[in-house]
Amino acid sequence: MEHTLFVIAKLFTTALALVIAYQAYRGYQRHHTQLLLYVSVGFALVGLGGLLEGVLFEVLQVSIFEAGFVAALVTAAGMLSILYALYAPNP
Repeated sequence: MEHTLFVIAKLFTTALALVIAYQAYRGYQRHHTQLLLYVSVGFALVGLGGLLEGVLFEVLQVSIFEAGFVAALVTAAGMLSILYALYAPNP
């Protein structure tokens, strides 16, 4: 693996996103605020998007274009979830 620093950076970013997702989920459990659940799911998807790209490319030998495209779709879905939580009316 000739791109070790890139892999480390991706793993670090994924870990940060999952920590944020976990904290948002804990907030959802404590306060039963549905919008925090959307934030949690959004950050989980954003974090897993980058990891998914690496797995598809390195492990499953998918082309870099296809792996990047799938990762971008997953990341965009996560951002849409966060955006919904920011703009949705508070129930």
